[in-house]
Amino acid sequence: MRTSAPARVGQYTALFAYLVFLAFPFLWLVSTAFKPPRELGSLHPTWIPKDPTLANFRQAFDEQPLLHAALNSLVAALTAAVIAVLIATPMAYVVARRRTRLAKAVTGWVVVSQAFPFVLVIIPLFLVLKNLRMINSVPGLVLVYVVWALPFALWMLAGYVRAVPPELEEAAAIDGAGRVRTLVSVTAPLLAPGIVATGLFAFITAWNEFFFALVLLKTPEKQTLPVVLTHFIGAEGVADLGPLAAAAFLATLPSLVVFAIIQRRITGGMLTGAVKS
Repeated sequence: MRTSAPARVGQYTALFAYLVFLAFPFLWLVSTAFKPPRELGSLHPTWIPKDPTLANFRQAFDEQPLLHAALNSLVAALTAAVIAVLIATPMAYVVARRRTRLAKAVTGWVVVSQAFPFVLVIIPLFLVLKNLRMINSVPGLVLVYVVWALPFALWMLAGYVRAVPPELEEAAAIDGAGRVRTLVSVTAPLLAPGIVATGLFAFITAWNEFFFALVLLKTPEKQTLPVVLTHFIGAEGVADLGPLAAAAFLATLPSLVVFAIIQRRITGGMLTGAVKS
């Protein structure tokens, strides 16, 4: 079916408006990060700084330990993403291939668990980590991130497993491959785009997470980057806008860079999988 010219114009207009809506906060953040103090307090703000400066970045690094906090966030996010994917992949295979009541119950629990608010689970979670002596520790935070990312990772990977033709696994079984060998040698390579996408989701979620890190980490040396960003806001709620914008801009770069690097592999792997099937 051919789309009429007015319909195409409407579609492109809606798409452009949506892109502007998504890009506006980030572009304004970048603009603010390079503005000197006199432009930040101007009654007539402009998109492009008239006198761009790097002083906000230098001040941000001088006031707060951004590099150390970024390292803590990187360790926690990367470790949680890897562990979540390693656990979710075999679980997703079982849930997708075995159509039992238990598998359906697991899928239902995954959907329901995503509706739990953070505030509802933070007190019992705090008590559990306290008994395990993992309060105020990066491993404890990693454990929380893994548990929180696992349901969605399981649900996401199960969909990718269902897209893999069962005939490939049946052929491997005829050749004498067991379940583990089939998963590792046949199914897992075809799941590579899904595994990468799931790992990216878990990484970005953990990298940007703030509430759990704020509650569980008390020592400044162990705090993650989102928590350290709040230190640019004074006791009276007045933000040091320039350094805050500069630090927030730097905090968003890892997520953008990671996605830019692997997005072609995700798309290419999905298309390759479609051709193979």
